Amino acid sequence: MFRASATSVAARALDSSLFLHLTERFVHMHGYRPGASEVRSWERSIPVLAATLNDAGLGDVEMMLEYALPLNSKRADVVLAGVHPVTGEPSYVVVELKQWSQALPHEDDPTLCHVDAYAHPVLNPIEQVRRYSEYLVNFNGAVADHGHRVNGVAFLHNATEFGVSGLREIERDGRGLLFTGERRGAFIDHLRTLLSAEHPGARAADELCDGVAVPSKQLMSVAAEEVRERTQFVLLDEQQVAYRMVLNAVQKAKNADRKEVVIVTGGPGTGKSVIALQLLGELYRRGVPALHATGSQSFTKTMRKIAGARKREVQDLFKYFNSFMTAEKNTLGALICDEAHRIRETSANRFTRAGLRTGRAQIDELIDVAYVPVFFLDEHQVVRPGEMGTVADIKEAATKRGIPCHVVPLDSQFRCGGSDAYLRWVVRLLGLESGGPVTWDPDGRMQLLVADSPQEMEAFLEARRAQGYGARMSAGYCWRWSPEPKPGEPLPPDVVIGDWARPWNLRGDRAVSGAPPSALWATAPAGFGQVGCVYTAQGFEYDWSGVILGPDLVWRGDRWVTDRAESKDPVFKRSTSDGDVDRLIRNTYKVLLTRGMVGTVVYSTDPETRAKLRELVGDRERQPAAV
Repeated sequence: MFRASATSVAARALDSSLFLHLTERFVHMHGYRPGASEVRSWERSIPVLAATLNDAGLGDVEMMLEYALPLNSKRADVVLAGVHPVTGEPSYVVVELKQWSQALPHEDDPTLCHVDAYAHPVLNPIEQVRRYSEYLVNFNGAVADHGHRVNGVAFLHNATEFGVSGLREIERDGRGLLFTGERRGAFIDHLRTLLSAEHPGARAADELCDGVAVPSKQLMSVAAEEVRERTQFVLLDEQQVAYRMVLNAVQKAKNADRKEVVIVTGGPGTGKSVIALQLLGELYRRGVPALHATGSQSFTKTMRKIAGARKREVQDLFKYFNSFMTAEKNTLGALICDEAHRIRETSANRFTRAGLRTGRAQIDELIDVAYVPVFFLDEHQVVRPGEMGTVADIKEAATKRGIPCHVVPLDSQFRCGGSDAYLRWVVRLLGLESGGPVTWDPDGRMQLLVADSPQEMEAFLEARRAQGYGARMSAGYCWRWSPEPKPGEPLPPDVVIGDWARPWNLRGDRAVSGAPPSALWATAPAGFGQVGCVYTAQGFEYDWSGVILGPDLVWRGDRWVTDRAESKDPVFKRSTSDGDVDRLIRNTYKVLLTRGMVGTVVYSTDPETRAKLRELVGDRERQPAAV
């Protein structure tokens, strides 16, 4: 959010102009003011680091404050940029600043620690800065082939050696070292080995800022390596905490022969599915009996196809929530329930045999089958009546059995280019957060465009595909879905807007006329020719997302109006209340509008709604027609 030499930072910190600037930049990026504790941490930690650099004779080293990591919403406290005193190459030091006076390692896992100010375990700052450093190497083109240029330190300037000595168990390399205020001299010596006092760091900082963000490794394309071979994603902060909490719970349950429930909550793109895959892969490698389950046919079938491409046993790891109706209790070490917001009241449906219609709750089945059931969920992604996977429901079911239940929240997000501002714009637009729609203020992380026609939107997306990006079009469920054609016959053009018409994605399990089966619409290149619905898009991501707002949600005067008569979704029955329909339609568009990693193009079939979108987006981004 701000960069300058250590000398300049120290000077601006004296008159507080630095902290006013950081606050303004924070509001611009996130849409709200930073908390008092965050501002206090700036005021107390940044001047200490700047003074340390100046005392080391490194006043010309560039300090990049609140450095935004590529393609996600996480920020490193400071990245120091300079020249290596021996090699003459650019040299970078990621610094994690903590005001803690003491911290104790977690009894079961030294990568976690306990600090009095927090009710739950947090990531050891050595592990935190090591992961930031690894992530920077993985996702910034300037250092992607020069990993040796990036080092990391945690500077606990208020801590004594005695108060944090237990944290040092995990010091292994230059990506994660810890220094306290008592060892300030050792910290200065370390900085001098990495940064030259003879050369300014501005050019090295330019190089890092200009580094191309390496495209995010798509979840599906690396699922096989996640499960079978090795870690592909670097988990950061609370993601790693959630991962370690689950692994620790599995080990503890095994040792104590007792159950434990873990709930991981987070919005779109917070990494729930990535953590779920890493857990499955790690448990699989450890020989712990574990399964992955979802309520999404598309998601489960895609996992089976890609993660288990060469091994049938890997395909068998992916199940559905209703797969455990007859399972014996505690047959699994862990059950990883992804997209748990899609849990139903019961597993029984119209095809279930009479003997299995026990009325038993699906949540109870999922808790009973494993020593450690893990639920990954986002309560705001409920898009169908009867979905009831909430924190309260799961905690209540666990409490009835006397089972301990832990909740781990995920805050940072990796979808939508890591843009908190874009996600906040979406929820404000749709009235899912109070305050009404706000004007889009570009933050450089996510592109938002409004199209005047579906032809314009499609042409723009085609141009992005020609540049090597992935793209998909999706729409609200406002057009009827024709029966699937016979092989060789063209797909029926169900989504008709004026003289533009395209087919819905397929519903079945086989490819037809070049279009991929339903489960692969979001990941197979040929999926671009069809329009996806929320049930096919949910849980997936692609670079560019084109979203068609249908007549079921229109802007009238000063508010949104939902028209249930315009929805062709068969899940809405007469018994579904108007309030539930309104909530579910808005949630549907939230899901569709948060699939893009690079940008979103939105089009509404309604002229007044298009005008409102134009008013909110304005000409701040280049519109499709101008590209």
